[in-house]
Amino acid sequence: MTYSWWGAALAPVTWGVIAGLTTPRGPLTPTEALISVGVSLVVGGVAGRWSRSRWAMLVAPALFVITVEIVRTGAVGPTVDAPHASMLGAVALAAGRGVHGLLTVLPMVVAAAYGAGPARRGRLGRYLGRAMIGGLAAVVVLVTGAVALPARTDPIPGDRGIAELASVDAGSHQLGLMIRGADTTGPVLLFVPGAPGAAEPGAVRAHLSGLEQHVVVATLDRRGGGSSYPAIEPTPTMTLDDEIDNVVAATHHLRRRFDTDRIYLLAHSGGSIPAAFAVQCHPELFSAYIGVGQAVDTTEADQAQYAATLDWARHHYTDLAAALTAVGPPPYARIYDYEPLILAESRVFPHAGGQGGLDESLAASEYTVLDKVHLFAGLVDAHDVYYPRIRDVDLRTDIPRPRGARVLRGRRRRGARPRAADAAVVRGTPGAAQGTCPHQQQRAPVVVRKTRGVH
Repeated sequence: MTYSWWGAALAPVTWGVIAGLTTPRGPLTPTEALISVGVSLVVGGVAGRWSRSRWAMLVAPALFVITVEIVRTGAVGPTVDAPHASMLGAVALAAGRGVHGLLTVLPMVVAAAYGAGPARRGRLGRYLGRAMIGGLAAVVVLVTGAVALPARTDPIPGDRGIAELASVDAGSHQLGLMIRGADTTGPVLLFVPGAPGAAEPGAVRAHLSGLEQHVVVATLDRRGGGSSYPAIEPTPTMTLDDEIDNVVAATHHLRRRFDTDRIYLLAHSGGSIPAAFAVQCHPELFSAYIGVGQAVDTTEADQAQYAATLDWARHHYTDLAAALTAVGPPPYARIYDYEPLILAESRVFPHAGGQGGLDESLAASEYTVLDKVHLFAGLVDAHDVYYPRIRDVDLRTDIPRPRGARVLRGRRRRGARPRAADAAVVRGTPGAAQGTCPHQQQRAPVVVRKTRGVH
């Protein structure tokens, strides 16, 4: 290998080390994405120029990818783990390595081609080569433009209206928060969505927009999903205690933003677990708590879903029955073992509501292109990291039934997923003191900061 080739190899290896250390899951924000595209173009150009060979189009990206994979071995989750041969494995591969490649490998290939100069081939071959590289360059431009587009939310008319995309600084990480309401002097309601890494602004806009005329509605993106996906690291801290802190941090943000002592808290499904603990720990912060599809014991609920799904599969889908029998009943350590239950849910429980309005959030203007990719990355990564850590939670023993609490049950529709309650309602007590936190230790106060303006 000549001196020029050593130089051409050093550039992608160095960039791979930096990228693996600073962005182990790939670029997660528009700024990181634009930097990655720019640096990759420079690295590819340098590799092509120094080597003066079209082989740099293959060698430079290969060295970069190998280096990144070695450096980021400490990261965990399906998007960075070894590829898995399944539907969720394909989702993880596309949302993780696929997007990372579009923002690094593709621009590196294009720049290496231009840096190496025209290939020595016939006229037709040169034309075809230029057309191919030109097409790839156009893709790089389109991808770069797409990731640079900002998120926005439709304005609400009136002097007192608010339509804002904000960010909550919850100690060591930031969480996305959509705030909308026709009257900023009215009551404030915080909505905590369901599954781990859940983010549902599109579903909230589609189904709860009527509330904006009566209260200020703030929709939280849970850590590891949507606009809060960049907060997934460090994954060892992604625990129930942290989720409780996140709800409290968002609550403090809204109290300060709207100069109010108390807010209303609405939580759905899995989001109702940290929300219930937040109310138990800090009842003085809330006027009332509403848990919709209140989760109580996730392991018991999963086992009930497994039994119902297996019974359905034995009559309708024998391959699914065989897959469920092979894996056995939950709980499981990895999301891939939950995959048969997740993929069959809409057929077995047609009135269950699906995966948090994923299609509606994909169409939402409140998300950047990367945020929409993170809906899928969060679905697999946040679930894989966080869900096993709450398998021993049982609100029947962890949280005594609060005074004044009411459980509301609707009519059970055929095909509805088993659950503890349709809604649990807890009204606050004006003079309530701080409660006990059975799953939480004392932490330093959180700091709140607005980072994204009104649109």
